Amino acid sequence: MKSSAISVGRATSPWLSRILDRTGTSRRSLTISRCVCLSSAASTRTKPVSPASSSRLGSFTKDQSATGSRTKAIEDLVVPVTVSAPVSSSDGTDISVDFADRIDKGDIAMVLTEFCRRPETRTLSQEHGINHKLFMDAFRSFRTYCLSAGAQLEPELQVIFSDMLKGGGQSTDIFPYFLQHARKVFPHLDCLDDLRSISDLTRPYLWYPEARAIQRKIIFHAGPTNSGKTYKALQRYYEAKSGIYCGPLKLLANEVFHKSNFNNVPCDLVTGEERRYAVDNENPSSHLSATVEMLSTSMRVEVAIIDEIQMLRDPQRGHAWTRALLGVAADEVHVCGELAAIPIVKELVEPLGESVEVNIYDRISPLEVMNHGIGTLEKIEKGDCIVCFSKKSIYTVSRQLEKLGIKAAVIYGDLPPGTKLAQAAKFNNPDDDTDVLVATDAIGMGINLSIKRVIFYSLDKVVELPTGERTMGEVPTHQALQIAGRAGRFGTEYEQGRVTTRLQKDIGKLKEILERPVEAIQTVGIAPSFEQLEMFAYHLPNASLSNLLDIFASLCSIDSTKFFMCTIEQTKALADLIEHVKLPLKVRYTFCLAPVTYDSPIIAANFVKFARKFSTGQPLTFSWLNDNLGWPPKTPETLSELIALEQTYEVLDIYLWLGIRFQDMFLDMEVVREMQRELDRMIEVGITNINELIRRSEGGAFVQTPDSDVLKKESRSVPKSVVDDQAAKLAFSKRRGKRKSVVSEAMASGLLSQEQLDAIKEELRREMLADSSSNKDT
Repeated sequence: MKSSAISVGRATSPWLSRILDRTGTSRRSLTISRCVCLSSAASTRTKPVSPASSSRLGSFTKDQSATGSRTKAIEDLVVPVTVSAPVSSSDGTDISVDFADRIDKGDIAMVLTEFCRRPETRTLSQEHGINHKLFMDAFRSFRTYCLSAGAQLEPELQVIFSDMLKGGGQSTDIFPYFLQHARKVFPHLDCLDDLRSISDLTRPYLWYPEARAIQRKIIFHAGPTNSGKTYKALQRYYEAKSGIYCGPLKLLANEVFHKSNFNNVPCDLVTGEERRYAVDNENPSSHLSATVEMLSTSMRVEVAIIDEIQMLRDPQRGHAWTRALLGVAADEVHVCGELAAIPIVKELVEPLGESVEVNIYDRISPLEVMNHGIGTLEKIEKGDCIVCFSKKSIYTVSRQLEKLGIKAAVIYGDLPPGTKLAQAAKFNNPDDDTDVLVATDAIGMGINLSIKRVIFYSLDKVVELPTGERTMGEVPTHQALQIAGRAGRFGTEYEQGRVTTRLQKDIGKLKEILERPVEAIQTVGIAPSFEQLEMFAYHLPNASLSNLLDIFASLCSIDSTKFFMCTIEQTKALADLIEHVKLPLKVRYTFCLAPVTYDSPIIAANFVKFARKFSTGQPLTFSWLNDNLGWPPKTPETLSELIALEQTYEVLDIYLWLGIRFQDMFLDMEVVREMQRELDRMIEVGITNINELIRRSEGGAFVQTPDSDVLKKESRSVPKSVVDDQAAKLAFSKRRGKRKSVVSEAMASGLLSQEQLDAIKEELRREMLADSSSNKDT
């Protein structure tokens, strides 16, 4: 093992105190109880900010620079407020009538035109934060105001107009009145300095006073998959008087929860949707296993574990790991993850004067990259895992394996945890006749699998750009290593792993990807807290939540050599869905952090229904949920029915997620958990019989969804209640795709392989060349 340590002086700043004093908020109120701590940031999707950029977030990110997408400037985000002209005095004693009678509207328009054209006007405007775009919008509003006010125009302004028409004064004399009007049209101009101060994200380590009160020791357990790094950290966790484990997935948090209690170390569990106790809620344990977003930074423990620390770079969730690293109040902080995260972890804790001990581990069992692809699925062996990057490929491979008489387990991201574990158990059981696993990259972490050989069905996967568009790209090295490392894990049936590809042509590319050094993480995710957005809302009371998020991103200051702003697109999309629902800002913001697949019409529609019901002040009960979901469901007989059950499971997940945070409104949590267990069993049956479901669906058309290509009966229509909802209509229009060609249908259903298609293309090419040659001879 190698180790290193660093130690520098502690930094302090009054920034947090200044913000709290301004709002009258106590430091303690910024945190929530250990079991109900909400994520303080939007969920939530962009690449890190380039180090070359300035501290303003207005600079564009690495991926954004390629696509030409930039963070919008504030003048593109603020919406002008309509300023109405004053109404006439009811008593008829307006002293400005005499002036108004003498000033013609055409003369006023002439003076205002001269005012607009003068360079001095533009210079003064720039000095007060009014750029060209804002100036023109404000001037048009000011001109309309002056011309329509008539006798009600301010007497002082009427005098200025009158003097100018008589040859006295200058057009710039109007500027104070224009500025006053512009600040009404654009309220942010009156508080721009305050907004910039509120959105200062340059020193996030000062947001966590409890952690700053401790001289923490940071221990980094670094190494590849199957190197025992997390195991080593957990041994210290079990020995400690108190501890918290922060994991990336519910499955991992559950695993540590069960292992800890099995080892006679009482441990509670907190995830976004669930809270469990070793004893009961009156007797909380000294150890806690949680998903990283649920960490309470006010909870003081002896030992904390932050697993998969390399997730700091994740464009959607990275802020949660940054918050955990900087904010966990523990004497010892054990971080586990890739070597690529070592430099940035050191850099992040350097201003805190905390030492870093680095322990580097080697992989316990060997992993061999084969020299040949398998070529055909007929060469599949017991213990193989075929990794696909879409549901369409999952269905295709499963169907082809069935035709070869091979029974396969299936795991992909949309499946409930119980189904994933059940499929993993069937695959791991040497006495079960399920010898092969077909899975997406969902197996990369969180599931213990006994895999002999990982086979990449393809090396291309769908990548989401910062613009929200999706494109095909090569699997990144760090993801490829995570997936490949699942083969040959210590303590399983196969302690020597191998990795290969389906196609021979991909072997060279796979070796190149796996041998490519993983670049050191340069920047980590960060996101605004609700308190900051709340203060923005105080200054901009007419702005929607989506607009507040955009303005925050435009104005915020950030040290782009270390941090990037996590994408807020998910939160904004949900905010737009429920913008028309009357909710307090904090409730609205919390709703918009929920794990919602907003481009699914059924899920989006139910999310909107949750918000509407909540806004009425009426509890969301089982009977109400039953009416909306059409409970009880039935065991799926077609692929589309299976997909519908998966979506219903996600709707129940949203209910539970919100229920943890609003316990007085979501009254039937335990009933809903039982509903999920029933759905889990039905989905497991569907996955076990996946090939039968595919066969029953083969007569239908293929419909492309945002995340994958899914078989769906053409005759199966979307429920009218969904289509009637305006928000769901928008999601449905994004989701709907065009029917595919006969060739695509044949390939997806397993009737035509890629090799056969290539052979057909080559045969057609030769025939065309022959025809062309024959025509020339003729």
